[in-house]
Amino acid sequence: QVQLVESGGGLVQPGGSLRLSCAASGFTFSSYPMSWYRQAPGEERDFVAGITSGGGTTTYAGSVKGRFTISRDNTKNTVYLQMNILKVEDTAVYYCYIPSWKSWGQGTQVTVSS
Repeated sequence: QVQLVESGGGLVQPGGSLRLSCAASGFTFSSYPMSWYRQAPGEERDFVAGITSGGGTTTYAGSVKGRFTISRDNTKNTVYLQMNILKVEDTAVYYCYIPSWKSWGQGTQVTVSS
């Protein structure tokens, strides 16, 4: 079955960087667009970034554009989220999502705090 496993979260100071990874299995990864979402405490789950199956087109939420970069390695069945210039308001659980299968990973916590 479809499985998405995120990793790479943690505690980082404001202005710092993290790279999240999402390892996928159970489907032909290279055929499907992928997305990252995040959910802060007490908030709804929001779109962060998306990437097409071949990686040629990416989209971002306005709040992260210019700071975050989504990418994928279809040889490794993995999608990444490089997060730079992190802000306190980026604190959330980050989820990998495959829209075509409506399937979520378990999430990874990112905490930005001094």
